[in-house]
Amino acid sequence: MKWITRERPKIDRIACPWLIKRFIDPEAEIIYVPFPEVISQAEHLHAIPFDIPGVEYTHYQGQCTFDYFLKKHHLTDPALDRIAAIVRGADTDRPDFAPQAAGLEAIFSGLAHNIKDDQELLRFGLIIYDGLYSWAQHLYHLKHTQAGPAEQMLLELFNKYIQKKGNQKTPDWVKELKELIQDQIDTNLSLTLKDLSKDLDINPSYVSREFSRYFDNLSYGDYIRKLRIERSIELLKSSSCSLTEIAYLTGFSDQSHFTRIFKQQTWETPSGYKKNLRKSKNDPNS
Repeated sequence: MKWITRERPKIDRIACPWLIKRFIDPEAEIIYVPFPEVISQAEHLHAIPFDIPGVEYTHYQGQCTFDYFLKKHHLTDPALDRIAAIVRGADTDRPDFAPQAAGLEAIFSGLAHNIKDDQELLRFGLIIYDGLYSWAQHLYHLKHTQAGPAEQMLLELFNKYIQKKGNQKTPDWVKELKELIQDQIDTNLSLTLKDLSKDLDINPSYVSREFSRYFDNLSYGDYIRKLRIERSIELLKSSSCSLTEIAYLTGFSDQSHFTRIFKQQTWETPSGYKKNLRKSKNDPNS
């Protein structure tokens, strides 16, 4: 098979050929031509055009051509999904999709600057994506600083103190995630952060790592428990529901679970809290 796209490839136009050669057609021929010639040359050479507007293999709804290849050819390898998030982030200037996206974009910008022959650039690109695939299969869960406690400590200090000094705009995904979490609390659903990351179409490991920065310095689980306790306090103040009913309405498995978490966060039991509310209402001096 022949595949054709516009010249001077950088991200998607190297990632897609790598995907074709490694998982779809090892003998595929990749052709690069000037953009105005892609369609005419595709007809002349009986090649399949990709990564240009108006053809089947292209961008759709915020996703890049690499994503479409995965969907079209039913490639369900989790490692390819990890690479897809990185490619999408690099190709659409959305590094929030995956922390590696900015690095991938920088690497291929530099290679494209140094290498003027598109086929030579592709050969280098194939090697880089082979390495990225091995990382996505076996090494994605490791951090570079795991081997060095001092480096890890410095990185944590940087994230905690220095980065906060910048007046950085809150990412759009944070606002969307807050709305999803609030919907979860309101409807008494129980979703994992991985589930919510799929709705956001963002790498779950990235969301997990960045979560506490935007959510009161709490982990996802602690933040959900905090919201549930806040909701239970509202119900204790304003409703006649029993403690068992409040436990159910706020997403706890049973009254015992509700009581234990409530006491952890407020230093008193729900029943004790309710008694104190009654006392304060009946006390004319309160």
